[in-house]
Amino acid sequence: MIMTGPLNGTFAPNTGRWVVCSKSPLTGIWGESNCGSWFGAEVKKAGYDGIEIIGASEKPVYIEINDSEVKIKNAEFLWGMGTFQTTKMLKEVVRDNKAKVACIGLAGENLIKYANIISEQRAAGRTGMGAIFGSKKLKAIIAKGTNLNLNVADKEKLDNAIKVTRDYVKSSFTTQMLGKYGTAAALDMYNITSELPIKYHTQPKWEKARNLSGVTMAETILVKQAFCHSCVIGCGRIIEIKEGKYKTDETKGPEYETICGFGSLILNDDLKSITHINKKCNDFGIDTISTSGVIGSIIYHYNMKNINSKDLDGLEPEWGEMEIVEQLLEKIVKREGIGNVLAEGSNYFAEKFGINKEEIATVDKMEVTYHDCRSNYGMSIAYGIGPRGPSHNACDAYYILMGIPLDELGINQIDTYKDDMEMAKCCSLLMDYRALYSSMIMCSFCNPLPSQNADIIKYATGLKFGLKEVKLYGERIANMKRIFNIKMGLTPLDDRIPQILLKPFESGGSAGRSPNFSKLKELYYKYRDWDPITGVPSVSKLKSLNFDQKFYRS
Repeated sequence: MIMTGPLNGTFAPNTGRWVVCSKSPLTGIWGESNCGSWFGAEVKKAGYDGIEIIGASEKPVYIEINDSEVKIKNAEFLWGMGTFQTTKMLKEVVRDNKAKVACIGLAGENLIKYANIISEQRAAGRTGMGAIFGSKKLKAIIAKGTNLNLNVADKEKLDNAIKVTRDYVKSSFTTQMLGKYGTAAALDMYNITSELPIKYHTQPKWEKARNLSGVTMAETILVKQAFCHSCVIGCGRIIEIKEGKYKTDETKGPEYETICGFGSLILNDDLKSITHINKKCNDFGIDTISTSGVIGSIIYHYNMKNINSKDLDGLEPEWGEMEIVEQLLEKIVKREGIGNVLAEGSNYFAEKFGINKEEIATVDKMEVTYHDCRSNYGMSIAYGIGPRGPSHNACDAYYILMGIPLDELGINQIDTYKDDMEMAKCCSLLMDYRALYSSMIMCSFCNPLPSQNADIIKYATGLKFGLKEVKLYGERIANMKRIFNIKMGLTPLDDRIPQILLKPFESGGSAGRSPNFSKLKELYYKYRDWDPITGVPSVSKLKSLNFDQKFYRS
């Protein structure tokens, strides 16, 4: 399912996004990936709230949407191309450079478990949705719409609510920092607090981290901001490298997670090399978080002597050695040699070589994102009990607990080192709210007051919508995803954090600290009213959320 959300096209701030959902080939549970760009708005202008793709083609195809006309066309001429060339070719075929494309590259074609979907150099990055496209032989979707008049419940009140909300978001200090320095704006601070992942999550601080910061990018290779449809922040980076080994014309710069994964995680402080590998990943159509996590695990366990050069086709990976990283990336995408193992993810690699899963930084078989839970205990809930596996967006405690104003929902700024009921409650409410965000669909960096979001939804859809409904809808969505995951075989044993992410550091900003995840998990279940043995939402909880009886399970 590719959904555009009820607010796309209204120009409510940061709602020009789209979400692709399916069962994840990487985790085996709920798969969901959120993307910016302008593709979602184009689908909406063509007259569609979403696209449901059922079945599979025997030969490569692409879908062409031109308002009410939808065609499935032969894509054999595109098969084998990267996402950049695919996008360029399709626009030439339809003779419209303003049409918007979402497509896969070689990673999706070769069913890499963490392949993604790329749209105008933006990524629907996590949970392997590109492999879903590849399994259906669906190379791309190109959309062009001409309908600019959306039907809304009360246009005058909606326009006013949008203006109030946009002004509020634009005035935020966080918005201004993200606009000026991108998503890596706080990287220096994360290095101080030990939130930054360093040396495959085993080192608390790194003196070279500043070379990777958003400030450094702005001072060296940044050309301008990039904005998604209806965005008022502009956290996207357009960069240019004018000379040297990694010379490139203007292209999309790496985001925080990519900078960490191919930077601090593997002790590489060359920002230009990260830009180069980011561009290759985008053209291949592969998730930079899982890719860097897999490669980081290879470097770590090679240096721990848990694997050797023979296991890696003769490669000898060392910390910060980007030529080896690039060779591993090529092997993964093409499923060559050791790449065929790594294409299945870190867990499969660990099983293949008898490595203890406690020394692999994954949850639900997916590589964790890059906000260390030793510096913010709420992130252990985000990683350990997230609806799509470990995610920094589904419950961004690292961000919210710094002081984003969500007290209207009872989400308050609290001590980040709490592992008590207050933290469990805070993360539960936050996960509900972000579940609503994924459905709206609003960028998680855009944080108007919840009451402002309620007004926008109300005047756009005509639904009765206040703070009560904000909480109710979010909690319903979060519990529905939980039920789906239980149906797919998830158990409380899967709600876990590996020890490599919990061993306290001896120095740094979080020295001596580590969340008591077992305790937090117990308290979270209790607050949620989930069964402590099965992890299933109680019947009374489902009734209170007005679930149909078919969802009940004794």
